[in-house]
Amino acid sequence: MTDFAPSVLLIYTGGTIGMIENPETGALESFNFDHLLNFVPELKRFNYHINTYSFDPPIDSSDMEPYHWARLARIVERNYEQYDGFVILHGTDTMAYTASALSFMLENLSKPVVLTGSQLPMGMLRTDGKENLITAIEIAAAKHPDGTAMVPEVCIYFERDLMRGNRTTKINAEKFNAFKSYNYPCLGHSAIDIKIKPERIRRPDASRPLKAHYLFDTNVVVLTLFPGIQESIITSVFNIKGLKAVVMKTFGSGNAPQKPWFIKLIKEAAERNIIIINITQCQSGSVEMERYETGRQLLEAGVISGYDSTPECALTKLMFLLGHDLPPEEVRRLMNTNLAGEITLE
Repeated sequence: MTDFAPSVLLIYTGGTIGMIENPETGALESFNFDHLLNFVPELKRFNYHINTYSFDPPIDSSDMEPYHWARLARIVERNYEQYDGFVILHGTDTMAYTASALSFMLENLSKPVVLTGSQLPMGMLRTDGKENLITAIEIAAAKHPDGTAMVPEVCIYFERDLMRGNRTTKINAEKFNAFKSYNYPCLGHSAIDIKIKPERIRRPDASRPLKAHYLFDTNVVVLTLFPGIQESIITSVFNIKGLKAVVMKTFGSGNAPQKPWFIKLIKEAAERNIIIINITQCQSGSVEMERYETGRQLLEAGVISGYDSTPECALTKLMFLLGHDLPPEEVRRLMNTNLAGEITLE
């Protein structure tokens, strides 16, 4: 850019935020984001350079795939030197998965990548989309006096809360406060002013450039335990052809049935180098397998802790590590390593 005004690239993937009502049919249709300022004239009051890039055609977030994550990472990488920050408009259903994936794909990110969306379309009178969009752009452009970004992370901004992307999960299908970060405090809040909490922000290594990654392996499954789960179900899951890893959602602080057949199947799967990650079904809290006998049995059988990871993060992190063709022991080590602020090890 030729002047000192902040520059932001707005990337529209699809989702509710980009819909307007057709006045003739009443149907919701995607609008042309090249004409964004016509729909959100408030943006003209920013002294920013705002350019747009739209997926063509836009996709519903329930159709989001690792291919699309790679596409987003490439857009950021190719435009990294031209812009001060990036805002990704995304459907809410899989936004937490995309934010988690991008946090690993964009290694040593030093600029904001802010995902946002809305529960009501932009074209509706009571939409939450305008406030989410305007504030997300302002966060993406925010800098310290020394010129460094205030929030050099992949994050989600929604309904006045700024959250680390890989700590966030969707909690509500109807209310405007659709997302929550249970195990890590918000990075900031917006009210009369936008208040960023600098002590909660990850700091990149200024000596290292951005390194983008694109590879994923989707031979993974999420297994949710429940009282009365049958041996045949566990057997079927662990014998899925090509399976490489399991995210196992256990009870409480990482507990599971002590039935001999269950422990036997876990051990056999681990011996076949199937990686099993233990995360809790509870919305908040962490797995502590050393705490109770049931957890210790899993540990001895070869299960590794997912600590306080969200399901979205545990799954995308596994897919990311497996995609790089690492040995199983290295994947296990890195799953127990805090790569992008995604888990609490202390």
